[in-house]
Amino acid sequence: MGNPKHTEVSVARQSPQRPDADEPELDDVDDTAESDTATVSAEAARALWDELRIDPVEIALPAGTGYTLRAYRPARELTPTDVAERDQDDPFLARRQVVEEHEDDETVVILDEEVAQEFAESDEEDGKARRGKADDEDAEASAEAEDETGDEEVPVFLSHRGKLLLFKTPESLVSFIRSGAPNDLSQLDSWSELSERVEPADIAPLDEDIYELDLVVENLRGGHDTWDPTLLIEAGEVARDLAYALRLPAVLDMLSAGSSLDDLDEALRATVDGGVGGFFGRRRLKKIGAQTASLGWRTIVGKISAVVDWRD
Repeated sequence: MGNPKHTEVSVARQSPQRPDADEPELDDVDDTAESDTATVSAEAARALWDELRIDPVEIALPAGTGYTLRAYRPARELTPTDVAERDQDDPFLARRQVVEEHEDDETVVILDEEVAQEFAESDEEDGKARRGKADDEDAEASAEAEDETGDEEVPVFLSHRGKLLLFKTPESLVSFIRSGAPNDLSQLDSWSELSERVEPADIAPLDEDIYELDLVVENLRGGHDTWDPTLLIEAGEVARDLAYALRLPAVLDMLSAGSSLDDLDEALRATVDGGVGGFFGRRRLKKIGAQTASLGWRTIVGKISAVVDWRD
């Protein structure tokens, strides 16, 4: 018998199927889906804040970083925060009030009773006339001031009795909003709706609503060449808002028009705008003492920190 004939059978190996170049990989699809979801969520959150005219704010202070809320409304629609209890707890303020009361007390000793009576009657008549005139002037000035500022939009924060409420996490902030606890934003007509709709994911401040007050003093100490205009300008904006809303007159005075820190702010804005104004702005900055600016801002940050009520 001859050898059997072997038939060779070749089996072609199939190469693994490669995805079409035009078709996205599975990981890419997942990433895209997650990105789209995040975008939709961010847009929904932004729509909520725009509709209710309230914004989440993030503020960094030397003691830590926290979240709070801020809104702008016409002054005539707002009741200012009550600082009576806060001021009673301030020993420096109490001491100043006592000194002012003593300075106002003037004692006049008159021995002759008839002369004393004449002085008393004359003083009473003069006092009535002066009070009447002063009352009229005060009423007129108040009416004019109310007309001028009543429609001006002013800031109001999530605060209570002169204290700024800062929360370490979005969850704790949302929990407080839903709790019904008293606060200065509850006077807004949109507050109740916010308490029903807000979620922790909504607490996502815009870049322009994130303030790093903890970095200001150190940045100023570095000297003119290291000053960060954006950091310092934004710090000035939120400091003015906080000083107004929390009734901190000392801070408002330090940042008022014509002050050294206001000059710093204007010079920084000029450098950001560029052009000829930017050139003069840089020249003005060189005339502002770094030590004076840093000391002034250290005082401001300290006064703001002193009226913060940290909530976990």
